[in-house]
Amino acid sequence: MKIGVFGGTFNPIHYGHLRAAEEIRGRFGLDRIFFIPSGNPPLKRKNLAGADHRLAMVRMAVRDNPYFEALDIECVRPGKSYTVNTLEQLLRSYPDADLYFMLGIDVFLDIPNWREPEKILAMANFIILSRPGKNFSDLFQSPYLDIKKTQLSNLDRGEIALYTTVLQSGKKALLTGVTPIGISSTEIRKCVKRGVSIKYLLPEEIKSYIISKGLYRANRKELNRKGCVTGGQCL
Repeated sequence: MKIGVFGGTFNPIHYGHLRAAEEIRGRFGLDRIFFIPSGNPPLKRKNLAGADHRLAMVRMAVRDNPYFEALDIECVRPGKSYTVNTLEQLLRSYPDADLYFMLGIDVFLDIPNWREPEKILAMANFIILSRPGKNFSDLFQSPYLDIKKTQLSNLDRGEIALYTTVLQSGKKALLTGVTPIGISSTEIRKCVKRGVSIKYLLPEEIKSYIISKGLYRANRKELNRKGCVTGGQCL
C-alpha cells in the first residue's frame, strides 16, 4: 500500500493544497493521502487558528474524495507536533505500507533544522514539489541529495517532469512539478483581515466556516488604524 503523507498547518487549507495532492496521487499511484494538520507546531506562527478549527476545515475539504483522509494524530497528541513522531505512529499503524512524505522545495531544505532529521529520512520516501518563487536548483545545497545541478536545472526549465534519486538513507526522493496555483494560506488570511472576498480560493463550505467562526479577523485596534469599514469580515 502506497500512502501519501501531507502535513502542514493548513491555516486554512485551500485549492492549491487539494490540487497538488490530486495530481500527486494520480502521478505516483498512491492508494491514500493522509492530510495531517499540525496540532502544536514547534515554531509558533502568528494568526494560527486553533487545531480544532484547522482539523474541521481539512475534514470538510477532503470529505468527498475517496482517496483523501484527514487524520487528527497531531491534534490529539500532547506536546509539540514533531514529524518524526508522526511517521513513527503511521508506521506502527501501517507496518506494510510505503510512506511518501509530500512537501515543497522550501520545506525540504529546512529538514536539517527538524528533530531527528536522519531518522525522518529513513522512514519515508519524499515527494518534493515545485513551489512558486522556488527553484529545484536550490536543492543542490541539500546535504541529503546526491544530484547533479544540470538535472535540477532541467526540472526548472520544464524539460523533464520528474526526477528520481536516492537519499543517503536509501529511500527515494521524487522531484516533480505541480500545476502552479497562486493561492496561499497567508494571502487568504490577509484577505479576511482586510474584508476582501475569499470566494473561489477555497471550498465554499470552508469559506462559510471561517466567517461563522470569526477566524483570521482583524482586532478592533487594527480595524481602527486601517479604517476598515467591513469589520474585517470576508465577503
